[in-house]
Amino acid sequence: MLQVRSLAFNFVFYVNLIVQMILWTPYYFLSPRHRAWFVPKFWSRTSMWLYDKIAGTKSDITGVENLPEGSFILAPKHQSFWDAIAFFPYLQDPLYILKRELTWIPFFGWYILKMRMIPVDRGSRSKALKAVVASTKEEIARNPRQLIIYPEGTRRSPGDEPAYKYGIVEIYAQLGIPVVPVAHVAGLYWPRRKFLRYPGTIKARFLPPIPPGLDKEEFMRRLIGETETACDQFLIDASRAPNPPALPPTAVKRLRELGAKA
Repeated sequence: MLQVRSLAFNFVFYVNLIVQMILWTPYYFLSPRHRAWFVPKFWSRTSMWLYDKIAGTKSDITGVENLPEGSFILAPKHQSFWDAIAFFPYLQDPLYILKRELTWIPFFGWYILKMRMIPVDRGSRSKALKAVVASTKEEIARNPRQLIIYPEGTRRSPGDEPAYKYGIVEIYAQLGIPVVPVAHVAGLYWPRRKFLRYPGTIKARFLPPIPPGLDKEEFMRRLIGETETACDQFLIDASRAPNPPALPPTAVKRLRELGAKA
């Protein structure tokens, strides 16, 4: 049954994406940008609804009261495609940094360009970082926007050792806006590089914002410490659920470490 429900959800998920992208095209491209955001946010909500009804996985996102007004950096854990779409409805005007090649994809790339995302070229990290900072400053000067950055860069398995990149530290220092860490263990239910979708409840939380102006080392210490502490608790809660998802080796190892500390 797990395989059947997972296959059914994956099929319906991409059909939903393609159908909505086509049906909403006139409204999306003829509307002002702030109104056009309705389309991807609606798609996010319907995707989460389908995920619940077909795969049996609910999304419980809390801590909305911790989201500041205006511009800030959202810094989620990156474990799954789930965390790439689940937070859209909670943000006024999200801003993503993405590979320039994605803008070349028909329809999808046009949707990206409409929302003035920040495409970057592969190559020198220092040049890419400077371009990102300059483009982000320009965007938030026009309108309050919420920059979404995954501090670890690529998707990692739940319970894996933290591997935070230094890029977010430089962006934090240059932009001078708050950073909101986001904790979750969505990779337990929507694993990376697998088609299985485990039933249960994905718990995620917007943590209290880290204020601007901190020393770089202090900022990184707080970002890692607060995010990982909350993720550890979510991992423990998931393992103790009545019907826990299959735990990857990284999660099993981390739970043993936490048990030893306790």
